[in-house]
Amino acid sequence: MADTINRETILITEGSRLPESLLLESVPYGYGWRLVKNLDSRGLDKIIGQAGWDFFYIANVVETNAVGSDEKKNARKAIKLLNANLKSKNFICLEITRVTAKRSLGLLYMSVFAHLRHTQEGQALSGE
Repeated sequence: MADTINRETILITEGSRLPESLLLESVPYGYGWRLVKNLDSRGLDKIIGQAGWDFFYIANVVETNAVGSDEKKNARKAIKLLNANLKSKNFICLEITRVTAKRSLGLLYMSVFAHLRHTQEGQALSGE
């Protein structure tokens, strides 16, 4: 389902600069993000590489937590919180690496862990 995030989900910012030859199927997710369909990070890395670009993996983990009663709403709330924390960054992709959910007293406590990803022409990371 398009609204569900889980391990290996890729979110890419709206209007990201990508290779012209890249035909990427995605759906709006909200808060300036699009959810990439039918590709995980390995698949996206492969097709970006075939276009002569690089898909950088940034080792630092970003994480956030959301509490509520609905799983989809909590996931969106978590991405909104991540987005708020990343506004000053120049990275265009989030690779979701772990999603955990626990229920307590009728509330769902969800943690979302992600790595920043960046695409660009060439092999050296630039500030574009």
